[in-house]
Amino acid sequence: MVSESVEKANYLDIGKFVVRHGSEEMDMEEDEEAPTHLNTTNGCGFLVVSTDKLSVQYTANALHGHDVGAVQSNCPAPIRRLMYYFEIYIRDAGQKGTISIGFTAERFKMRRQPGWEANSYGYHGDDGFLYHGQGKGDTFGPKFTTGDTVGGGINYASHELFFTKNGKLVGSVCENIKGPMFPTIGVHSPHEKVDVNFGQKPFVFDIEAYMFEERQKQQRAVEKISLPLNVSHWIVRSYLLHYGYNDTLSSFDAASRSTCPPISVGGEDSDANETESSYALDRRKVLREEESSTLCFLLHCQKFIELVRVGNLEAAVTYGQAELARFLGVKRLEDLLQDCSALLAYVEPSKSSVGYLLEMAQREVVADALNASVLALNPSLKDSRGCLHSVLEKLLRQLTAASLERRALDGGQGEVFDLHRVLH
Repeated sequence: MVSESVEKANYLDIGKFVVRHGSEEMDMEEDEEAPTHLNTTNGCGFLVVSTDKLSVQYTANALHGHDVGAVQSNCPAPIRRLMYYFEIYIRDAGQKGTISIGFTAERFKMRRQPGWEANSYGYHGDDGFLYHGQGKGDTFGPKFTTGDTVGGGINYASHELFFTKNGKLVGSVCENIKGPMFPTIGVHSPHEKVDVNFGQKPFVFDIEAYMFEERQKQQRAVEKISLPLNVSHWIVRSYLLHYGYNDTLSSFDAASRSTCPPISVGGEDSDANETESSYALDRRKVLREEESSTLCFLLHCQKFIELVRVGNLEAAVTYGQAELARFLGVKRLEDLLQDCSALLAYVEPSKSSVGYLLEMAQREVVADALNASVLALNPSLKDSRGCLHSVLEKLLRQLTAASLERRALDGGQGEVFDLHRVLH
């Protein structure tokens, strides 16, 4: 039985407990090019774009529906975000004010107004109509003319296009947006002149407040989902139990005894999970409270870190040579080993790029690794992998996976899921 328990403990991959920090964390804000100017390479001969590529003027005679001057941005609207937005300023509405703002596909015909062709959308100033894929528009908002600032945006969360005028929301329309979509301007009568703002200066419309309201809307939708109090109580209790926070667990039980009836989640398996999490609870509490407790490599790293913390660098070097050198060449431990060694290179290591090792979070990482290993020695444990995460953490991992899958099914459109932002 002892050898079987040791085998379970050895199954744990201690590399899972190496702390992630700074640039090593997953970059949730995926790098993605955003429009900065107008595209002058695929335009038509009915307009002139300024040298800074941020203004356009119609120069033809507007004799028919195929001599429109349309121009797209230099790249499509980015999709890995909650929303995208840009604005135009009507410097001169020209003879007829047939100016439009919208979004078009890459192969859009530049001699047509946005919204007149398939997979294109346009809000037109001469009639206030919204056009989508045909020459007949729908009543949408007010007309716009000289001196007006008009904006167009995509809300990837709600699958809506929205338009603004002079800092106020005109309206939105739900569409099955199929990207990539290019911000596009259309002009179609003599002397029409428009400036475009891709974010190089502040927008008239408060897009940040609009995005905040969208996030609040999503949060309210989540909060409408009813969760029985005893279920949330069980989730929190299982977390405290799993990580051996014995004193907090006792206080939690005492405070909630009269308000939360017990709940059975998962039947027999649930009872087994609680028994496994309860294993060696008192011993885990004591081990967690020790400042330098850890396992093998993490133990030696933490001891080294504590020596650096108190400024005993000579002892740290001696200890590192004696205990850490034997871990050289272990691929999965290279990063942490290098960061520990780098502490010696700084006069003020706490302010350096490896200063995270001196924070309490590093001690918690060590305690979690030890906690999981003690649980893995439980002879009644069915699957040693189950002791790596509490029920609460498993739920959060499932939330992350489901959110990423939903985004993938939506063609990669929408804001990148950031669990830290959701929880804070």
